Amino acid sequence: MDRIPRTLYRLTDTGWEAIQGYRENMRMVIEQLLAFGYWGWPQHEGVWRYVWAAGLVVAAAVTWGTFAVPGDPSRSGRAPVPVPGPLRLLLELAFFAAGAWAFYAAGQPAWGIILGAATLVHYGLSYDRIRWLLGR
Repeated sequence: MDRIPRTLYRLTDTGWEAIQGYRENMRMVIEQLLAFGYWGWPQHEGVWRYVWAAGLVVAAAVTWGTFAVPGDPSRSGRAPVPVPGPLRLLLELAFFAAGAWAFYAAGQPAWGIILGAATLVHYGLSYDRIRWLLGR
């Protein structure tokens, strides 16, 4: 069995179990999705603003969930579209950078900077997962 990143799972009597870090990763993803919706809202008027706000969120969520590394322990392990680890890492970094930019471009530079800084801290603390991705 491959080494499981310790920040995401722990071994219990019943098998591998997600720990708090997994839920916090999900919060980061949700915040990024909100950034896309926040940016998309003022881009148009009328019904198109709903399309932009919701459409960007859905497109980002589908992209996030579709491209995965087979056997990734931070996910279900399934990969609808298998990609190598370094490409997944690049996609994640692009996703988080785009979320920070979306807040910045929507007139909320402090939110963009905070989200960008939180992303850097998150990846700095997830060095074991980064090593795992780079090894795939």
